[in-house]
Amino acid sequence: MKMTRTIGALLAAGISRRFGAEDKLLAPFRGRPLATHAAHALLAVPVDERVAVISSPALRPLLADYEIVEVAPGCQQSDSLRAAIDHAEAVGAELLLIVLADMPRVPPSLMRQVLEHAAADRPASAWAGNHGAPPVCLPASMFDELRALDGDRGAGSLLRGAPEVVRVPCMPHLLADIDTPEDLARLQ
Repeated sequence: MKMTRTIGALLAAGISRRFGAEDKLLAPFRGRPLATHAAHALLAVPVDERVAVISSPALRPLLADYEIVEVAPGCQQSDSLRAAIDHAEAVGAELLLIVLADMPRVPPSLMRQVLEHAAADRPASAWAGNHGAPPVCLPASMFDELRALDGDRGAGSLLRGAPEVVRVPCMPHLLADIDTPEDLARLQ
């Protein structure tokens, strides 16, 4: 039986305009920097390699267990996704599990379920009601289409209408992301 090579990618390079001057991924959340929650959860998922796409060098010491891919500060969501795809393709990955660093409530179990439901011919994504969100697992067959995205768009724009996407149900609170200081305070 052929084994599928899978990369787990933590996207941690956003601009965080709505958060203010502070780097939201370094903001304290439940006793440690926000980005470490998603990063630690991804460590418990069986992937062949973990990569973190970052724009702030201050995140490096928090992600010692990750291969680091740096992108320019101020990059858009599509730039981060493209960097993860380029890395996955360069190492011959057949599946790319995307996790966002500003989603601290996503448990490893949900990441594993999304990974288990993806295949070479179909993506899988977490879903709560009619809302899909990362974690999402993307097959290499979608890499070119995803690479063509631009601006502040991620894979969700392609997955929403895709009939072959496996929707892994979850509770909505698990998909909460932090965009503002108020979001951070509310989720504490």
